[in-house]
Amino acid sequence: MENGYFFTGFPGFICNQLIRQVLKQSNNQGSVYVLVLPAMLQKAELEKKLIISEFGMQEERFQIIEGDITKENLGVSDAKREEISGSIANVFHLAAIYDLAVPRDIAYKVNVIGTKNVNEWIRSLANLKRYTYFSTAYVAGNREGDLYETELVLPQAFKNHYEETKYKAELLVEEMKQEVPVTIIRPGIVKGHSKTGETIKFDGPYFIMNFLDRLRFLPLIPTIGRGEAVVNLVPVDYIIEATTYLSFLEKGAGKTYHLTDPSPYTVTELYAMIMQELMKKQPKGSLPLSMAKIGLSLKPVRRFLGVEKEALDYFTWMGKFDCSQAQEDLKGSGIKCPDFREGIGPMVSFYLENKTNPAYQIKII
Repeated sequence: MENGYFFTGFPGFICNQLIRQVLKQSNNQGSVYVLVLPAMLQKAELEKKLIISEFGMQEERFQIIEGDITKENLGVSDAKREEISGSIANVFHLAAIYDLAVPRDIAYKVNVIGTKNVNEWIRSLANLKRYTYFSTAYVAGNREGDLYETELVLPQAFKNHYEETKYKAELLVEEMKQEVPVTIIRPGIVKGHSKTGETIKFDGPYFIMNFLDRLRFLPLIPTIGRGEAVVNLVPVDYIIEATTYLSFLEKGAGKTYHLTDPSPYTVTELYAMIMQELMKKQPKGSLPLSMAKIGLSLKPVRRFLGVEKEALDYFTWMGKFDCSQAQEDLKGSGIKCPDFREGIGPMVSFYLENKTNPAYQIKII
């Protein structure tokens, strides 16, 4: 039996980096199958060529399959599914809408219906060794306090439709643990590579950079709110390395992992660190969070500052992710979450080099 790896979410940044890490860990063994939306085929072909070149792969070992997770049978013909099904040993489901401001109908179609369709297809794979699903630590919604990997509890509310639909999708994958070997990955807020700063888009902590950079003309820039909440930021290289290791770890089957920073910083600390690195300044004074929310409720203000208003909800949320299970199972691997402070230099440098490139900026609505 061929040891094939199937990925959704290609040619997305996290997916293409994960493919590289899987090939590296497997000593460049096995074939790669990627499900690609028709609109992304050209970009996927370019990324495929890069990976093939890097690993010296024969072209037939990397197959692009045109499809769509929101469609029945993933939009893939019966003949193609039958052709590849016996070769698939590991599935990595990354395709999703990652946007705090996404409308509910779009989020539900991609995140929930899409995951349901992937699950149905997985049930047909006779030689499956592991199904790895990318969720988010923020399925916790508005629950606060200590949040554990071993629980999946319906909160009283969600901060946005992204959280809600990822929670519902994870419920569907959780049920799959009774049928197939499943590993659920719950990352924190993903930022750029800890050493190179490379990322695919400027969201999450990059909203703080946009805010500061566009107000750098002011003589003084205040903090926003009291900033007592922690913001759990994790570099993409940690997510990639830890996911790959845990996805092939025998005792990782049937588990859910928080790939989060075990020692996160508060909003105030992050804000000050970013301002110092970006502007060589420290914040002065404080702007009440209520005033910031009023300002960001206005579209012209949001667009000028390059900040989604939904991001402010995380400035006051008092949840803390317990990642004991992930830390325990990563022991001996040499993989650990870098301290945010260690990677802030490359992060800011990459931002400054690319801040005017619209391909990196989120469309603010």
